[in-house]
Amino acid sequence: MFHVSTYITLKQQTIQVQSIYTILLLICSNVFMTFAWYGHLKLQETGISKNWPLIAVILFSWGIALFEYCCQVPANRIGFIDNGGPFNLIQLKVIQEVISLVVFSFMVIIMFKSESIHWNHIAAFACLVAAVYFVFLK
Repeated sequence: MFHVSTYITLKQQTIQVQSIYTILLLICSNVFMTFAWYGHLKLQETGISKNWPLIAVILFSWGIALFEYCCQVPANRIGFIDNGGPFNLIQLKVIQEVISLVVFSFMVIIMFKSESIHWNHIAAFACLVAAVYFVFLK
């Protein structure tokens, strides 16, 4: 026989797991998205895709973007409050944007040595973290 407190504890654990899965899937999604959007520039820089026609670059990016969607769609389904998840649509979007910029920043530092992070970029990231805080205020 279940007690109400046991049910609440199980529900809280489910919400925590859904939160973690959602965030992990969003991270994976954004890694693929960043490769799809900017990876072709690195390939061009290294000479691999220097002579590719634009349509080949587009198809290459679309191929990578497929994997982005394979992570993004489940993340939104698992995380959306109307599907039993912990986040409303605005929260999901703000979380996704912050993850997107964090992943992008790391990939720029790793892949493009000519780019660097400056104080104004850090200030902008701080504003995004503040946005996450405000979006979760009740």
